[in-house]
Amino acid sequence: MQLPRRTFLHLGTGAAALPAMSRFAWAQTYPIRPVRIIVGFAAGSTSDIIARLMGQWLSERLGQQFIVENRSGAGSNIATEAVVKALPDGYTTLLITPSNAINATLYEKLTYNFVRDIALVASLYRVAQVMEVTPSVPARTVPEFITYAKSNPGKINFASGGNGTVTHVSGELFKMMSGANMVHVPYRGAGPALTDLIGGQIQVMFDAIPSSIEHIRAGKLRPLAVTSASRTETLPDIPTLNDFVPGYEASSWYGLGVPTNTPLEIIDTLNKEINAGLSAPRMMTRLAGLGGAVIAGSPSDFSKFLADETERWGKVVKFSGAKPDG
Repeated sequence: MQLPRRTFLHLGTGAAALPAMSRFAWAQTYPIRPVRIIVGFAAGSTSDIIARLMGQWLSERLGQQFIVENRSGAGSNIATEAVVKALPDGYTTLLITPSNAINATLYEKLTYNFVRDIALVASLYRVAQVMEVTPSVPARTVPEFITYAKSNPGKINFASGGNGTVTHVSGELFKMMSGANMVHVPYRGAGPALTDLIGGQIQVMFDAIPSSIEHIRAGKLRPLAVTSASRTETLPDIPTLNDFVPGYEASSWYGLGVPTNTPLEIIDTLNKEINAGLSAPRMMTRLAGLGGAVIAGSPSDFSKFLADETERWGKVVKFSGAKPDG
């Protein structure tokens, strides 16, 4: 399913207006009960970590609990569908990830139209991934890994947090650009994938730094490269993939959305408090420690960013022939 860039720019920021008095009343009282943040990946994933950090901040600022609810599976489609079907009252929100951009091309038919059915609230955070291997893999550099993969066709498995995740297409991008022979093995989230990677059942993964950093520090995983254009402060001694595979760059990013028709005043409230959190020293320090950077802004800013990412990853999906069923 193709979603042209202009469609994002036209629809991505909107929420259909309810009667003025109703919108005003909702904005004055929101929130009066707990708010759910639906995450399409398992506990322990970077998505989960970011959602819980932001949920804690919003709970403190708005005086109601923002509760993370993990609904993993189908490349985040299960979570997205749940939010699309929810009442547009601000009490059900979606943690938006690259999968929402990737799925627009990966799936020929979805039960929802993302830009029509989800109103964007705010962008949150962007972080590089790390190409990491289980210690039993003999390669200690990216060139060594490429040689090892080419000499062992069909025997090198790369894990992902599921079909249509950025961990999936990042591996496909690496295959496409390096010629390395790898077999994709999808999991229901980064947590289970990391467990098998550490255990040696899987050889390599392109995971977001936050969910892997403690395993790397503990020596359970060996980092070969980061996927950002330049080295990261979190892993300053690790080279970039671009150093060995010119032009390679990928990242994970996160934002928040709500069902279309959610009152604009509620969207404005959430956007304001999220941006306040992203500029607060405590949050900035915590997020920086995870290896990434904030990408605060308006719903319109997020819409433009999402349009670009959808177009970019759409090309990779088409070129690689990646399918949602693995």
